[in-house]
Amino acid sequence: MADTISFARGAPSLDIVDVDGLRAAAQRAFERDPGGLTAYGTSVGYVPLREWIAERQGVEVSRVLVTNGSMQADAFLFDTLVDPDDQVVVERPTYDRTLLGLRERGADIHAIELQADGIDVGALRSRLQDGLRPVLAHVIPNFHNPAGYTLSHAKREALLELAATHDFVVFEDDPYVELRFRGETLPTMLSMDSGGERVVYASSFSKTVCPGIRVGYLVGPADLIARVQLLATNTYISPNMVAQGIVHEFCASGRVRHSVETVKTALCKRVDALGEALGRHLPEARYVAPEGGYFMWIELPEGTDVDAMFHAANERDVTFVRGTDFLLDGGQNTLRLAYSGVPEHRIDEGVRRLGEAYRATTGG
Repeated sequence: MADTISFARGAPSLDIVDVDGLRAAAQRAFERDPGGLTAYGTSVGYVPLREWIAERQGVEVSRVLVTNGSMQADAFLFDTLVDPDDQVVVERPTYDRTLLGLRERGADIHAIELQADGIDVGALRSRLQDGLRPVLAHVIPNFHNPAGYTLSHAKREALLELAATHDFVVFEDDPYVELRFRGETLPTMLSMDSGGERVVYASSFSKTVCPGIRVGYLVGPADLIARVQLLATNTYISPNMVAQGIVHEFCASGRVRHSVETVKTALCKRVDALGEALGRHLPEARYVAPEGGYFMWIELPEGTDVDAMFHAANERDVTFVRGTDFLLDGGQNTLRLAYSGVPEHRIDEGVRRLGEAYRATTGG
């Protein structure tokens, strides 16, 4: 319905997408490199964008591969490193598509509780000492999807130490890193990994340019990237050169900085409005206000049937994602609110409807 307010989709609303900047970047990209944009290209991605990413991340170009969105990067990495019955660590909760991708590959998934400052490294350490032997630990370090939490500096160090001691790869899945609107910027684990062998890093331009651009990338050890490149070649010969050429022009020109600042300003206002609205209309909600990103994780009182609340909310033309979608088990009293796609002036009305749905299903 036209009046539906959606807290379900993790995407920016159109009013904060730099459409004019993208249009101009596309025109310049076609003027400057029509051959590069219209040819098949190479499986490592559009070469100038690959070089721009390598310089930005402070790594050799051979360690970068540009893909059709970061989910493609995730899929390539899982196909390369994860065999059926391999043990893989994830956070609890974690991104639902991560769980889906690992299940499809037959992984033995071990979920470690997520705390307000990131994955519980003490619990992970105990599990490792008890015999857990993962090939991979998937971590969303900044403004977690779905929780909105950020991994602390101390836990980043501890996780790298555990990876070195127990010989597993840390998959640093970091699409929201540029969207910090409060607090201290933390170094990536990629930059903290002095040996350059323990971390594979993924990010995306979907959150800083626009979702429809579908450009992401992997950074990792050169030999691993070479293996992923072969998989990419056999999958699609080359990714989307047009999209990647536009992204390169948008970024290299500096216009991306303007876009990011616009998005960050809007997100900051929206998360403040969301917190105020929850206090008014759903005071039962427990949450940690995020310092960046798109998402807020809500815990309601034990016994709340969020599935019933989901249907009651739909009847009131407001949507969200149930917390159970991000968990292997439990979480029937949790939900994710994505504030990124809801204009500030619509947030209070959306939460009012959520509060009404909550009371309708709890008898409050």
